[in-house]
Amino acid sequence: MPGKVNFAKMNGLGNKILVVDMRGRTDRVTPAAAIALASASETHFDQIMAIHDPRAAGTDAFIDILNNDGTGSGACGNGTRCVVQALAAETGRRSFTFQTAAGILQAVEHEDGMISVDMGAPVFDWQRIPLSEAFHDTSRIELQIGPIDAPLLHSPSALSMGNPHAVFFVDRDPMTFDLARIGPMLEHHPLFPEKANITLAQVTGPAAMTTRTWERGAGLTLACGSAACAAAVSGARTGRTGRNVTITVASSPNRQALTIDWRETDGHVIMTGAAEWEWDGQLDPQTGQWARTITGAAAS
Repeated sequence: MPGKVNFAKMNGLGNKILVVDMRGRTDRVTPAAAIALASASETHFDQIMAIHDPRAAGTDAFIDILNNDGTGSGACGNGTRCVVQALAAETGRRSFTFQTAAGILQAVEHEDGMISVDMGAPVFDWQRIPLSEAFHDTSRIELQIGPIDAPLLHSPSALSMGNPHAVFFVDRDPMTFDLARIGPMLEHHPLFPEKANITLAQVTGPAAMTTRTWERGAGLTLACGSAACAAAVSGARTGRTGRNVTITVASSPNRQALTIDWRETDGHVIMTGAAEWEWDGQLDPQTGQWARTITGAAAS
């Protein structure tokens, strides 16, 4: 199906997002197009959120999520907030129901512009995360980096928030670790057959935490919403925090924050934060060729 589609360059706490309007079409943004877009400085992204016509009754859209290496993802909380902001501006609505590869998500834009996304319930079963080895208790699995007697990182919590996560609790600012070196080794560790998002989390209070994430398929990102959810759940699960936590994302611009509430009523994780529109344009979902419509500047 030839022709270009509209897209918006957005971010969620610095997490670089392309929201691509694929409604009315039967094709999808190809992995090759994603890689091409990621290779250009202006369109470099962490995730593409491609909005498709709904596939399930009662939903507003199907969201196809791609990482910047062309692989797929089941969840992206920061990207979902960007989709909500874009559709709210277009339609005047504030509440949406989306289908993704990971399931159904509810989201709402509040009067103050903050956006809450119901990220669903975390998964702790080792086979469903998935892990390659059996762990009865995934709140603390056997994995470490560094010398056996003095590991740099060890005993992460493992879970799925629609994508696999390993959360390492650390006793100092996550920015002081060389995550660009450590992240790839852990993402591709044999324990994670589908790779994993790697997060360093420093607990700074009973309801506060600072995080930094190496994102599966995207690398060192400024922010990762599902990782913030995973960190908050892991903090509560291990008794380090309560179930309502403010996550300061250390690598985001001005250390912006997300509020995460792991509800006791249904076990769902509610993530609340901001989204920011930057500029828009058109792109070819097959090749990744694009044109920026605000300034009229074109690229390919």
